[in-house]
Amino acid sequence: MIMRPGQPLLLPASPLFIWISLLGALALNMLMNMGPWGRSAWVPDLLALALVFWNVHQPLRIGVGVAFAFGLAMDVHLGALLGQNALAYTAMSFLAISMHRRLLWFPVPAQMLQVLPLFAAAQVLELLVRLIAGNGFPGAGIVAGPLIETALWPVATMLLLAPQRRAHDPDENRPL
Repeated sequence: MIMRPGQPLLLPASPLFIWISLLGALALNMLMNMGPWGRSAWVPDLLALALVFWNVHQPLRIGVGVAFAFGLAMDVHLGALLGQNALAYTAMSFLAISMHRRLLWFPVPAQMLQVLPLFAAAQVLELLVRLIAGNGFPGAGIVAGPLIETALWPVATMLLLAPQRRAHDPDENRPL
């Protein structure tokens, strides 16, 4: 792949780090859902953020099946209709994988504008399943969730790419 000028060459992503970050995001989601605010509509879905990030950066390692499995885990934890989060995570992951080549060409602020519809689509899918099942509308705070997840995209990029940006030892024979 041809890289943009000024973009550093990244080291390969460790599969262990990818899985630790996904399991950590799952644990943080579970802790936030048990926190004092419960599962409010405005609380960001950190697992969705981590899944989209790794779907964009490592689409061959983290795919739609992984998103489905993590969605089922969130459904069981939340006591939601089985498949509600799984459907949303699967659709979001499919869209992220389908646009990953184009997305990586943009700087992080422009990436934020392109991942916002992914997070919004996942939220809309969850809302539709919830409404079809007979639950009530969670309120206007549902708009804040995808916006907060989008605002966390630069933080996720910085934290999750940090191990790949380790300092390299320059050598006159290997300028990269």
